[in-house]
Amino acid sequence: MTNQTAWNAALAEEIIAGYKDIQGATLPVLHALQDAFGYIPDEAIALVARGLNISRADVYGILTFYHDFRRSPPGRHVLQLCRAESCQAMGGDALADHVRERLGLDWGETRADGSVTLLPVFCLGLCACSPSALLDGRPLGRLSQERMDALLDEVAP
Repeated sequence: MTNQTAWNAALAEEIIAGYKDIQGATLPVLHALQDAFGYIPDEAIALVARGLNISRADVYGILTFYHDFRRSPPGRHVLQLCRAESCQAMGGDALADHVRERLGLDWGETRADGSVTLLPVFCLGLCACSPSALLDGRPLGRLSQERMDALLDEVAP
């Protein structure tokens, strides 16, 4: 289960201040903000830009370039399915289609009840255990549709 704090500009400014003297601080700041809040809201862009003395366009460009950053709150659970070649070769495409149909979601979406967010990830390094996924940061390997259904029954009944 995800464990974040509600958006708080004062806490965000405190996090940013902790990185402001580090060269190349933008990515570490954005990761720290997402770790704290579960996502990076639009309000954070100006705070990061001001705190690191860079343009809002630079922050926005970085935020939108990297797939790992979320711009809206995630569900209570985050399921990341591996989309890399090894997982595809071992049935990952069929598994992904099954999960998307079962949840009624496409990539990057969250169920209306807020139970789960579905994200693609491009290689978890679990190639010997393909197809693989992360559920709330916990690695899972050798996934079948039946095993995935059992996991989904727990998090998104």
